[in-house]
Amino acid sequence: MKEYKQSFTKWQEQIQQELKKRPERKDTFQTSSNIPIERAYFPDKIDNAYIKSLGFPGEYPFTRGIRGTMYRGKHWTMRQYAGFGSAKETNERFRYLLDQGQTGLSVAFDLPTQIGYDSDDTMALGEVGKVGVAIDSLEDMEILFDKISLNQVSTSMTINAPAAVLLAMYIVVAEKQGVSKEQIRGTIQNDILKEYIARGTYIYPPKASMRLITDIFAYCSENVPSFNTISISGYHIREAGSTAVQELAFTLSNAVAYVESALEAGLDIDQFAPRLAFFFNGHNEFFEEVAKFRAARRMWAKLMKERFHAKNPKSWQLRFHTQVAGSTLTAQQPENNVVRVALQALAAVFGGTQSLHTNSKDEALSLPTEDSARIALRTQQIIAHETGVSDTVDPLGGSYYVESLTDELEAEAQKYMDHIDDMGGAVSAVEKQYMQREIHRAAYEAQKRLENEEDIVVGVNKFTVGDEQQPDLLKVDEAFVESQIERLNQIRKERDQEKVSDILEKLKKSAEGKENLMYPIIEAVKEYATVGEICHALRDVYGEY
Repeated sequence: MKEYKQSFTKWQEQIQQELKKRPERKDTFQTSSNIPIERAYFPDKIDNAYIKSLGFPGEYPFTRGIRGTMYRGKHWTMRQYAGFGSAKETNERFRYLLDQGQTGLSVAFDLPTQIGYDSDDTMALGEVGKVGVAIDSLEDMEILFDKISLNQVSTSMTINAPAAVLLAMYIVVAEKQGVSKEQIRGTIQNDILKEYIARGTYIYPPKASMRLITDIFAYCSENVPSFNTISISGYHIREAGSTAVQELAFTLSNAVAYVESALEAGLDIDQFAPRLAFFFNGHNEFFEEVAKFRAARRMWAKLMKERFHAKNPKSWQLRFHTQVAGSTLTAQQPENNVVRVALQALAAVFGGTQSLHTNSKDEALSLPTEDSARIALRTQQIIAHETGVSDTVDPLGGSYYVESLTDELEAEAQKYMDHIDDMGGAVSAVEKQYMQREIHRAAYEAQKRLENEEDIVVGVNKFTVGDEQQPDLLKVDEAFVESQIERLNQIRKERDQEKVSDILEKLKKSAEGKENLMYPIIEAVKEYATVGEICHALRDVYGEY
């Protein structure tokens, strides 16, 4: 108790310092019955185990959150994922969502862009603009962010294999707006290991891909200090069918591989680690999800402090974005998805997420309409402003059930991580297909439970209705593809082709050597070299996986 009181006093003093920089939203917080709400709640009887495993909000091991005040100071970033068709159409959707109160952008790229093909490539046929926006050159990126000040918003980009190219375009667009590299904020997903494991949009072999990632780490630590250089993603691992334990274990194992790769490249741990970010799934099992987020923070803090000996407390903090689970949305009775999304989003908030995307009710059927996208955003706004759940830090902290689940998830995930370490790390485990097999096994077992009605999905295997009326769906007009290709051809005619060819040759030589690849990629982007041309230049050196 004496140790607790000393720690508590120290924590209160640090909170006062934090409040000077980041004031809380209100002077006092209270329920609708005028009952005061404390900043955080603590058990009456304290022992050393509590201090070591939970601690205070904003302090190591960050089980209870990375900030002492959490949402009392600022709500999470409401970052709705959007992108379809042309850059112009997506720009209109972005501006609509910003007008509706969204606080951050999140770009969905089409499949050709994600795997490094231009819109006129035969490999892109039938896929241009289908699951995201088509980006071929700097001109598309300029249109995408037209009338959006890049010093006013933070932007997340779900891009992996060509992440360096799209980041380069974003930097150049910002410069053209008069926004310096130091001012731009956002995240590139840039997590290639989970592509081999679960998602599939890889281009190059693992070692070449890791080289590109560490080059981005190094470039951004020197030039773009406020940009998150990777979003290490458990989301797609879970969407592929993993359990919560596997999502936690495989994501952190991948993170360890990125840290080790950066250290081998000569980077200092405290130089790049504070800009690492994570991306988790918000699934249906409410309390397990809350516990998963809390366990992730604690495990990462221990890894960074004890295994990698990081000194900067910011290196110990796991910051994460959450997207609710697309794989749980149903085409049957799609209105039910509004309820699923609300509960999944609530779990993410209870778990202490830094930003959140809420899926739209019609996403099992099509890209979301404006109306359904607005309802999805309103879901976050209602949670933030009407429920009171953001008025205290870690409101489920101390729950016997949640604390027990947090401990169990950590212990089970650690078993997986130890096994992966024994295999030589995440890259080796990926090459041996270990994580892929484990996810397939979990997905198969889940499907069996569904078909045997051991698990119930409302509207699918129980509580079904007869003929359902199809809701209004968004249809992307494919006529834009022709104009997209025409603009691309026009760019190739108008640019200095000799200069582009010289820069692409320079990029190949850099790839064969050890020069940081971000510099020639930025040069190529400025001369309107396309995504496909830059990626093909690297394919010539690295090959395809």
